[in-house]
Amino acid sequence: MAQTTSSRRRPDSRRPDKTPAAKGDTTEKVVFINRCAKVVKGGRRFSFSALIVAGDHDGKVGCGFGKANEVSEAIRKASEAARKAMEKVSLNENTIPHEVIGEFDGARVLLRPASPGTGIIAGGGVRAVAEAAGIRDVLAKSLGSSNHANVVKATIVALRSLRRRDEIFKVRGIQSGDGKGERNDASS
Repeated sequence: MAQTTSSRRRPDSRRPDKTPAAKGDTTEKVVFINRCAKVVKGGRRFSFSALIVAGDHDGKVGCGFGKANEVSEAIRKASEAARKAMEKVSLNENTIPHEVIGEFDGARVLLRPASPGTGIIAGGGVRAVAEAAGIRDVLAKSLGSSNHANVVKATIVALRSLRRRDEIFKVRGIQSGDGKGERNDASS
């Protein structure tokens, strides 16, 4: 009697591990590798470019782009650029504090906070940036161009524009002892 395919389950390579990476540990994810061909007298000469996202899973994320004649060298250059470009973004536990739209050139990315357990509902470049930043629950939609580099940069622009409630209160000079954001003056 042969086993059915349903009883022999293979691990799904698209689903990330349930165990998140340690906070503070920098990880890199290859978003896109492009091969370019130059036609010369002896045939075609290939070169490669790589788009990498790096993050520490604790609110720091950056992207890098590298070009070289070999894939491994392009990835190395992009990784260095991504680590140098890492910047801090505001997070609210495992999600983002509020809805935001990020724009870069023709790419527009909409990010919405999600309830715990939702996961990262996003595609390609947006997913890579969200995972690297340490976001576990978010809803995302790419609205404009599908260019990988511009989508990643639009996502980073969106994350950079996020502000937590306490940061906004501090800028406005509002005391929020109870977390509701009420002014502590006699005029109320």
